[in-house]
Amino acid sequence: MAGNRFHLGWFTTFGIDEWNDPFASGGKPWDGAFYVEMAKALERACFDYIMFEDTLMLPEAWGGTTEAYLKSAIMVPKHDPLPLAALISAATKQLGVVTTMSTLAYPPFLLARLAATMDHISGGRFGWNIVTSGEDTAAQNFGLEKLPPRELRYDMADEYMQLVGQLFGSWDPDSIVMDRETDTYADFSKVRPIHFKGQYFSSRGPLNTAPMPQGRPTYVQAGGSPKGRAFAAKYADSIIATANGIEGMKAYRDDVRARAAAIGRNPDEIKILFLAAPILADTVEEARAKTERAVNAPGFVQRVLALFGSFTDIDFSTYDLDKPLPEKLVTNGEQGSLDKFQQWGSGKTLRQLAIDGGMSGSVELIGTPETAAERMGEVMEAVGGDGFLITAPFHRISRRYITEVTEGLVPALQRRGLVRTAYTQPTLRTTLKEF
Repeated sequence: MAGNRFHLGWFTTFGIDEWNDPFASGGKPWDGAFYVEMAKALERACFDYIMFEDTLMLPEAWGGTTEAYLKSAIMVPKHDPLPLAALISAATKQLGVVTTMSTLAYPPFLLARLAATMDHISGGRFGWNIVTSGEDTAAQNFGLEKLPPRELRYDMADEYMQLVGQLFGSWDPDSIVMDRETDTYADFSKVRPIHFKGQYFSSRGPLNTAPMPQGRPTYVQAGGSPKGRAFAAKYADSIIATANGIEGMKAYRDDVRARAAAIGRNPDEIKILFLAAPILADTVEEARAKTERAVNAPGFVQRVLALFGSFTDIDFSTYDLDKPLPEKLVTNGEQGSLDKFQQWGSGKTLRQLAIDGGMSGSVELIGTPETAAERMGEVMEAVGGDGFLITAPFHRISRRYITEVTEGLVPALQRRGLVRTAYTQPTLRTTLKEF
């Protein structure tokens, strides 16, 4: 981590903000303007990228019904982030734009073509957050009864990555010659079909899009389970990570870097960004009071449990809030997120777990911009790198919070020399590799 600097990303979704909060956008973000404004603020603050999480279903894990999700706008409505990424790319010049696309939902050729198009539109700033989807309800929207087991999903995703990698390489970087003398736009000998035939996918190729500015999109991935960590170590340029405290963060980073080195990758080329949800105010006491108000608000615990149920396919309404979970839970969904949430062996009640989970981050960052910045520097020093992926605390976003981070926290980090004050690189991948 050269010069002790670290990277910053932002984790969000093309969904509703805190629509009934005084500082909300009015509950109408669907034209994308709210997120375009947000991206401009992140670019002024020199973030590496904004990343849009996505899912492909209306959840019904809590109580077996959609009521809680629709009533409280939990994970729904949620619009497709790819067109939004194009809007953001047109309104910014240097901020990376990462969208989630599921290997469940997109035929490999279609995804590769979309990614190539977006990388051109953004001038080499596009990233793909690789997911396999973790919900049976999502699978049912695509004609399946249920998801394949998680281990098989990663095997399928590995083959998927091989296929799209070959599609991205189906045009040589110098295949477009634009030779006026011979009236030749592209050298046909440098554009080849791939004739890929695997166990799960096949594609003739080549892509019918021009070679990408980055060669391929920047790969972003969240690997929590052992299989997920191996997948991330093999492919990811940046990893979305979540862990419990400095010890957990360091153990995760060391594990993924060791996996990368074991397969011949340079671990320094993988930037692991840990989820963080700073809660900021003018004084530490005000920040703690703000936290207490939020976690004790009516419905907070249920909202958090319904949210975690949505991507783990677990109905937490069946457990006693004031007792520890009776067993270590497993899921065919996001096991890494579930493991962080349940803190098995901690003895905490489900209510306490919900409060911890509702804070969103890997370490507690409650205080002023100055104290939070100081703590972030200490954490990165102890962990070894590589940065933080900011997300709204309590899973609610507002213009006020965006301003607190970009106009308060980031300048405090910059004054300490912990994050960049200007962009120097032309693409998202080279921005990540800058330090």
